[in-house]
Amino acid sequence: METIFVLLPLALLIAAIAVAFFIWAARTGQFDDLDTPAVRILFDDDEPQPRTGRDSPAPVRRSVVRPDEASANGAKADARSAVASAKAETRRVLR
Repeated sequence: METIFVLLPLALLIAAIAVAFFIWAARTGQFDDLDTPAVRILFDDDEPQPRTGRDSPAPVRRSVVRPDEASANGAKADARSAVASAKAETRRVLR
């Protein structure tokens, strides 16, 4: 019974704070335009920036496989696949 004397005023206080925040939001115009922020991402406002200096993009960092670290039974294939995936990633980024 004693807990209800603590919980009831606490619940009323939390409810009053929630109502006060709702009234503040309604008066300051937080609910005026609900559609524009949702579709603003669809509009392209920015102009593409012209490239300055070289016409090529920044260099791509690639990992190097050292012969002493590689095992003899598949290191060359792993290195080739890493180089191929780096080239594919570079082509994808440039498009």
